[in-house]
Amino acid sequence: MNTPAQPGPTPRQLFGFFAMVLGMFMAVLDIQIVSASIADIQAGLAASPDEASWVQTSYLIAEIVMIPLSGFLSRLLSTRVLFTISALGFTVFSLTCAFATSLEVMIFSRALQGFLGGAMIPTVFASSFLLFPGPARVRATVIIGLTATLAPTVGPTVGGLITDALSWHWLFLINVPVGLFIAITVWTTLDIDEAEPGLLRRFDWVGLALMALFLGSLEYVLEEGARWQWLQDETVASFAAIATLAGLGFFWRAFTSAQPIVELRAFADRNFAIGSLFAFILGIALYGSVYLVPLFLGRVRGYDSLQIGETMFVTGVGMFCCAPIVGNLSRKVDLRVLVAFGLLTTGLAMGLTGRLTAQSSLPELWLPLLLRGVGMMFVMVPVTSIALGTLPPPRIKNASGLFNLMRNLGGAFGLAMINTVVIDRGAAHRLHLSEGLGWARNEAVAALSNMENAFADRIVNGAPADLVALRRLSLLVAREANVLAYNDALLLMAGFFFVAAPLVFLLRAPRAMPPGAGGH
Repeated sequence: MNTPAQPGPTPRQLFGFFAMVLGMFMAVLDIQIVSASIADIQAGLAASPDEASWVQTSYLIAEIVMIPLSGFLSRLLSTRVLFTISALGFTVFSLTCAFATSLEVMIFSRALQGFLGGAMIPTVFASSFLLFPGPARVRATVIIGLTATLAPTVGPTVGGLITDALSWHWLFLINVPVGLFIAITVWTTLDIDEAEPGLLRRFDWVGLALMALFLGSLEYVLEEGARWQWLQDETVASFAAIATLAGLGFFWRAFTSAQPIVELRAFADRNFAIGSLFAFILGIALYGSVYLVPLFLGRVRGYDSLQIGETMFVTGVGMFCCAPIVGNLSRKVDLRVLVAFGLLTTGLAMGLTGRLTAQSSLPELWLPLLLRGVGMMFVMVPVTSIALGTLPPPRIKNASGLFNLMRNLGGAFGLAMINTVVIDRGAAHRLHLSEGLGWARNEAVAALSNMENAFADRIVNGAPADLVALRRLSLLVAREANVLAYNDALLLMAGFFFVAAPLVFLLRAPRAMPPGAGGH
């Protein structure tokens, strides 16, 4: 029997949906918005650099716990109630972050901000499948994909500009009026499903505790491991053990409980499993490159936040220009072809970026940065339809949380991998370059002699010219070693995309879902 066609969302619901997209943008933006201003926040709270890093880590850990939980909560409370609570909680704790006077208050507020705000991200993905039929769903997916990929790309730049123009407090204060607008709008305009309060009677509290321990500890290990030499550090090793034990318990509960906190059976669907793998790899590129390229521009080129923003803006231009093209092609071309093109293009972009030199700037970087934006849009938009498009409507809310979790875990894995590669390969490159600068190398002796002559007529910080020249040569070696290590990390990321591309042949073309399924 044919399902009656759904006319699509009303103008009122459409307005509410765009408010949800804005909420998702704010939640994703806040992952990265503090990264360019950590030094300012550290000074304002009288914290050490290691302590200040928890301003970002606490948000990530809390958010990554909420994302898979959001599917259950959305069914329990309804989409409208959950999103409103999420937006209000995000707003309240943004305000407490802005007025925090100690590191402890800031970390506590950031954790709750990330936890409550984290529900906004997967809820938007699920709502697009419940609200929009056919071609309209493709357009909605394009908007969501652009938002999810653009927000972390512009986050560090926006944060740096706000801090320079005003102060770090405004990184959080700007969320307050926007968050209130989002909460009020969603509450008054969007009622697409009904609450299922009966689920609370079968709530798996043990599963929740195990999931929180597993994901929180795993995120901590990935965030802090490279800095503290992984399992050589007692704290990292302890959290790794907790993550392992809690993970085993969580998976056991997920497959044996009558009402698991997270329904993992969605991974039995081949499209969802492979699509989630692509989301994981996309997270590596999305968060890894947003971290690594600005790191190069700041440490090697000496760029400030505005100059970094102007360079990285090329990626955003690629996304904006490509979004309508992807939307049109998604209705005409096999989605698997688009995903393959996106994976190969992003891999090519990473490979081209992995040819950095100490003189690389916008003229050398604009093409790979532009291609990265194009490639990520070609992956993000169709892979969402592929991953969720073969699932029945009742499973979409839960699956959306898992899909977004995989992207965030990919980002955490990517950052951990990059930091490890930069540290290990940087040391190896420094050793190799140092071996080539011995006294038997005429070129090295000549370069050192030229430096000594340059400093011969002036004293630098009270040091003689020969020591200053040696120090300068040592800094040059360290700089070149870091550049080579950055290239190694970028080429490794490129490899992930090239290896993943053939997996598109294992995907099934997603069937059209019954229009309006799951809506009320």
